[in-house]
Amino acid sequence: MDKKDTPSKAAIPKEYSARWEAKASRVLTPFEEFLHRQTTGGFLLMGMAVLAMVLANSDFATLYNGMLKTYISIGVGDWSLKMSAQHWINDGLMALFFFVVGLELKREFLVGELSSPRNAILPIGAAIGGMVVPALAYLAINPSGDAAIGWGIPMATDIAFAIGAMALLGSRVPPALITFLVALAIVDDLGAVMVIALFYTETLSLGPLAISGGMLAILVVFNLSGIRNPYPYFGIALLMWYFMLLSGVHATLAGVIGAMTVPAMPKYDPARFSANVRDIMQRFDASHKEGKSIMTNIQLRTQVQALENSVFRVETPLQRLEHIWHMPVAFLVIPIFALANAGIPVEFGNIGGILGNPVLLGVSAGLILGKFVGITGICWLMLKFGIADLPKDTSFSQIAGVSLLAGIGFTMSIFVAQLAFSDQPEMLLMAKTGILGASLIAGISGYTWLYLAGSPKKGNGSKQTDGQTDE
Repeated sequence: MDKKDTPSKAAIPKEYSARWEAKASRVLTPFEEFLHRQTTGGFLLMGMAVLAMVLANSDFATLYNGMLKTYISIGVGDWSLKMSAQHWINDGLMALFFFVVGLELKREFLVGELSSPRNAILPIGAAIGGMVVPALAYLAINPSGDAAIGWGIPMATDIAFAIGAMALLGSRVPPALITFLVALAIVDDLGAVMVIALFYTETLSLGPLAISGGMLAILVVFNLSGIRNPYPYFGIALLMWYFMLLSGVHATLAGVIGAMTVPAMPKYDPARFSANVRDIMQRFDASHKEGKSIMTNIQLRTQVQALENSVFRVETPLQRLEHIWHMPVAFLVIPIFALANAGIPVEFGNIGGILGNPVLLGVSAGLILGKFVGITGICWLMLKFGIADLPKDTSFSQIAGVSLLAGIGFTMSIFVAQLAFSDQPEMLLMAKTGILGASLIAGISGYTWLYLAGSPKKGNGSKQTDGQTDE
């Protein structure tokens, strides 16, 4: 288009606005920005945990526990599935959490920090150290008996809490340090998923497990056939979840496995998309008639639909689903899980006996000391022998601070505790108490360490930090 043909600002029509839109946007826009920040998920999670604690130690405790134990049934004809409300949350809703974890894992290994061996080796090594040493610390205190099965509880890091705490530091931490923590937590999640699959499956029913394998095969065929519509994947993954539930393998793993089959290739490459959009816009401009609403102009509607289809084809299904499900999981699924599982009755008269409980001590030692020693120790060894490099603009002291924050083990740790002590309510109570106490100590100490170790950097404000943490 020649310069003389370029429309002036005055010639461009104003956008339409509803009567209250300008006033409403002044309120809603900051609220939407707040919702999209990683710190908000951490605040909401913390609020739900506190609410659960209050309910469990108040006059509403009976009502709270009764609601969690209420059985809910869904069925069609002769078929029905009946579980308690807490069971639906832990096995049903949490499958969506694991689905998002699976999408994040696949993205990280394909194009993220973990796609480059040189960049990936330090967070992978740190994650392994941060899983093995906490498990050994727990087993050192609980070497045998019924309590020993809880060794997997202190292995996991809660990514929402840990990154939320780091985001609060703003410009005191470099973006590369946040990326390191994200990569570490992603590998940590993968390790936790493998531990759940291999060590927290009590009995196996081979028939339903074989059917689950058939569902996985269908999902792989969908991927290889170029099916990019998410609905067929969702339907088959839902069936796989049901048969995994019957098989004895924890049903939430269907979320991770299903996510791994979601296509990560777009239909259009950027050049094809750009050319297609230019062609559509030329036809759009040619179809435009002054004063005629788009509702009555079928040509305009057709071009708008064609533009939407092009946008759909240039995005990968993986990135689209990750974007769609990130907020519902962060602001609905995880807070509901916290509300249902963080309610711990505290007996202040027996506080000495509680603090000396071996399960509580094992979990606390694993999350606070085990994570610190495991992550810091492995990083020190890898850096000393030249196997890996420090992330850009970071110090080893900041790595040590991250290893403390990694001791926040809320969501996944409580999830593993539910599996380990499902028939041991006393041990489950002690494990949850240890998780909450240790996570609080790890969060405060890690935040303080990083605050003292860092200094504000110009041009590295909180907006950038929030952007770096948007997964």
